[in-house]
Amino acid sequence: MTVTDDYLANNAEYAGGFQGPLPLPPSKHIAVLACMDARIDVYRVLGIKEGESHVIRNAGGVATDDAIRSLAISQRLLGTQEIILIHHTDCGMLTFTDDDFKRSIQDETGIKPPWAAEAFPDIAEDVRQSLRRIENSPFVTKHVSLRGFIFDVASGKLEEVTL
Repeated sequence: MTVTDDYLANNAEYAGGFQGPLPLPPSKHIAVLACMDARIDVYRVLGIKEGESHVIRNAGGVATDDAIRSLAISQRLLGTQEIILIHHTDCGMLTFTDDDFKRSIQDETGIKPPWAAEAFPDIAEDVRQSLRRIENSPFVTKHVSLRGFIFDVASGKLEEVTL
C-alpha cells in the first residue's frame, strides 16, 4: 500500500462529512503565498477555514512569474484584496545556489532548466524582494494590504518583515 492509497482512504472519510459546495471566491478576500515546506500548515498557522482564502505554494514561497499569475487570477477574477507572503526559518532554499542546482540537473539529464530555482541566502531579504515584485507587478494591483512574514519552524510564530 502506498501513501497515496492512505490519503485516498483519508479522503473517503473526509468526503463522508463534507459540507460543500462552497462559493468559488474566497470569503475573506485574501490570498496567501507560502513555501511548500511540509512543516508549515498554512491553514492552522493562520486559522484559515475552508473557503476563506486562496493558498498558493511553491519552493521558497517566492513571488515567481507563476505565483504572480496565480495572484492576478485570484484578484482580478475572484476578488481577493489582501496578500500575505510567508517564508520560514530553516528553509531548504538557503542550502544551494541556482547555478549549482541547474548544473546538477544538466549533468544528470543533459538539459539545462530554462527556469530559475530562486534560491536565496537571506530569508528576510527574499521576503522583501518578493514583496517588491508583487508591489511592482502591473498584473497584481488590486490589493489593499500586502504583508510579508517569516514563520519560525521551531516556535510556530510569525515575524513580520517590512520593506
